[in-house]
Amino acid sequence: MSVATDTGIKAKVHPSPNHGQRASGAPIDMVIVHYTGMETGRDALQRLCDPRSEVSAHYLIEEDGSILQCVPEARRAWHAGRSFWKGESDINSRSIGIEIVNPGHEFGYRAFPDVQIEAVIALLKDVCARHAIEPWMVLAHSDIAPDRKEDPGELFPWDRLAKAGIGHFVLPIPISGSSVMMQEGETGQPVEAVQSMLALYGYDIEITGDYDKRTRLVVTAFQRHFRPERVDGIADQSTIDTLYALLNSMPVFSPESGAS
Repeated sequence: MSVATDTGIKAKVHPSPNHGQRASGAPIDMVIVHYTGMETGRDALQRLCDPRSEVSAHYLIEEDGSILQCVPEARRAWHAGRSFWKGESDINSRSIGIEIVNPGHEFGYRAFPDVQIEAVIALLKDVCARHAIEPWMVLAHSDIAPDRKEDPGELFPWDRLAKAGIGHFVLPIPISGSSVMMQEGETGQPVEAVQSMLALYGYDIEITGDYDKRTRLVVTAFQRHFRPERVDGIADQSTIDTLYALLNSMPVFSPESGAS
């Protein structure tokens, strides 16, 4: 007997027992994109469905573009872990988690096949439309957990998703030889300004004026998603200008509120 999936696109059900009840009143207003970070897709699927792992996601997308639904969207999948975005820490209750098969940085990180990305785009279009998810709430796992996670990494083609109308994206400002460059160990008002903009965008960062380890990790996460040409945790002019452009393209942002 076949079981219907939540999505209207072609997908198969492969149930995981690893889920629970969403927090009462929590809207589904986010999508979190992951890579599996295991040697094979088979290994990843087994882990997502193993009750001992206490890990799951709503969907798994294979390298050949096959889509599996492991957890019903109405249920709280266990994919985000300890995380934060825009003041919220129970990300699992508010999100749809999508795992994309890729070995990741530990097992041989590689580009995502075209057919796989086409499936990602189709699924994200469907999920975002049904739940009215804002573009800036389609996020990387590294965005919500910059101290723990790197996925889906700097090779994930956010620009292709943007061309399909998915996610929040601006063309990264080109890297130049500008002298504006902040890194771990520096202090002052310019550091505070960068921290303020990152916090305004949604990242979990304190506004202290100290370019500490946490700031470096958050800048690194931002670069992986939005300026992947160079991912080094250094707030150069390209990184700062790309962040400013993203904020300036949001309807709730005014230049005076985030760059002072």
